[in-house]
Amino acid sequence: MHAVASAKLPISKIGLGGSDHGDVALGVKSEAMQTIICIKWGTRYGIDYLNRLASMIRRNTQRETRLICFTDDAKGVDPWVQIAPLPAINLPAREFTTPWRKLSLWQYPLHDLEGDVLFFDLDVVITGSIDGFFDFEPGRFCVAQNWTQPNERVGNTSIYRFPVGKMSHIFDTFNADPEAILRRYRIEQQYISAESEDVVFFPPEWCLSFKHSLLPSWPLNFFIPPRLPPEAKVVAFHGKPDPDEARDGIWPVNAAWKKSYKYVLPTPWIAKHWR
Repeated sequence: MHAVASAKLPISKIGLGGSDHGDVALGVKSEAMQTIICIKWGTRYGIDYLNRLASMIRRNTQRETRLICFTDDAKGVDPWVQIAPLPAINLPAREFTTPWRKLSLWQYPLHDLEGDVLFFDLDVVITGSIDGFFDFEPGRFCVAQNWTQPNERVGNTSIYRFPVGKMSHIFDTFNADPEAILRRYRIEQQYISAESEDVVFFPPEWCLSFKHSLLPSWPLNFFIPPRLPPEAKVVAFHGKPDPDEARDGIWPVNAAWKKSYKYVLPTPWIAKHWR
């Protein structure tokens, strides 16, 4: 499998407030190395999202860490990022641009992945140390609890950590009959949650939704900007607005009636962290 892993590139060994990359060869994975993965396909998110994610990871770890991006377009990528090809998956063409594509990351074997691996969506904003995500409940599937279903056992797969190889049935079952799964579940995180017997939620203060955790309720959102709690580690920007839009106080909507409540003031802390 072709990847940049053969190149001699740096791995992050810096901590909070650090200034540069470490000097370990990118292709050499030590036992203590933390592995983070993401996936980028299509045109929804540009390469700037991937490069910002890499930069945020480097600033928010004190440990040896690598980022692997599975993608079909690595043009302009930060050379610190390892690149691997998009994994194959039996996915109907109509779903190719949807989050169901992320299920391909659950197959085993995949690249050189092993142990506990952390996943981030490209549109998250990292606001605090991420090392705790690797220390929390080792060997189990850990995920942010879905903010729109707080009383249900459903995770939000913007942020999750999984034990490689121990849950490959999630991919295998889907790949064998994707239409059956698609008829039963509306989105992939519902399917993953239903198929995960050993799931635990990350502490709620670590993983926040910009819209559901931080945006003041109507009509206060017209007068009070979203505030970032000091204990937050990752903020998810699922749906709209995107981080750059929320930063600038823009919530793009087409329907005029939605503009009466879909509103966000400029949010300066996004610029501080999303870079």
